[in-house]
Amino acid sequence: MLISSLGQGLLWAPLVIGVFITFRILDIPDLTTEGSFPFGAAMTISLMLNGQSAFIATLMGFVAGCLGGFVTGVLDTKLHIPSLLAGILTMTGLYSVNMHIMGKSNVPLLTQKVLTDYLPDWATEIQTIILGAVIVVIVIGLLYLLFKTHLGLSLMATGNNKDMSAANGINTDKMIIFGYTISNGLIALSGSLIAQSNGYADIGMGIGTIVIGLASVLVGEIFLRGRNILVRLSAMVVGAVLYRFLLTVAMGLGFPPDDLKILSAIILVIVICVPIVRNKLKTRKQLKLYLSQLAEGEQDEQDGSIKHTKFTKGVLSGDRE
Repeated sequence: MLISSLGQGLLWAPLVIGVFITFRILDIPDLTTEGSFPFGAAMTISLMLNGQSAFIATLMGFVAGCLGGFVTGVLDTKLHIPSLLAGILTMTGLYSVNMHIMGKSNVPLLTQKVLTDYLPDWATEIQTIILGAVIVVIVIGLLYLLFKTHLGLSLMATGNNKDMSAANGINTDKMIIFGYTISNGLIALSGSLIAQSNGYADIGMGIGTIVIGLASVLVGEIFLRGRNILVRLSAMVVGAVLYRFLLTVAMGLGFPPDDLKILSAIILVIVICVPIVRNKLKTRKQLKLYLSQLAEGEQDEQDGSIKHTKFTKGVLSGDRE
């Protein structure tokens, strides 16, 4: 169970990192996720069926997702369509694009070699873990280097304070488009990997992916905190693995596969509420401590005032004598 969750979590990790870029770095709710995920899968499987290698097909799946994110970014920044609506429009349009690419709603692989077939002949779970680990290391390594450059710092600055970034000469529209592009490229890459793991691409495989991504982001932030970008990116991988583990445990308890979507929603609600409840308890504890210290201070003042009064009375009575 743990090994299977680890392998699947690593394959889903690029999607979680992609959602992290728009949701946390740019502070944008991007629903393009549910269109770019199957877009990457459709592009990859279709190219493989037409004779392309798994490497080229996977790379083109990533590029396809980048194009989808670019369209959303242009709709958001140049046409001034609200980010939520821009994502919905792109997601809706990609449904038709995916249907044209695949030709039908479900396209299975036949005898084509997937990425794990290029690894030694080990157990499927081990091959999946190795492939996922390699992809995740490459993605995190490249993003870590990116966020050390002027481009990456400008991207983070745009997400932190768009107006101040523009005042300092940063082209915020280009940064937002770039963020959308990289984010959806990674999401499509994850779709490509999942499609190869499952052995097929399906038109409906993107439904609920935004919930999976957000839940994994929040789970990762709960279990691994830090300000360093490397730590934050690593937390996304941890969140992806833990999220898949939770779903695997739920299925092991007897939940049918049809309930996975509602379980995903429930997990998201829980991980959203946990930090809120924890902060409220922390605030209540701090307030209680503050009030107790304030009461002790007032008591000390009263004791000091009583002592001062007694001392004054003693002096006055001595003078009278």
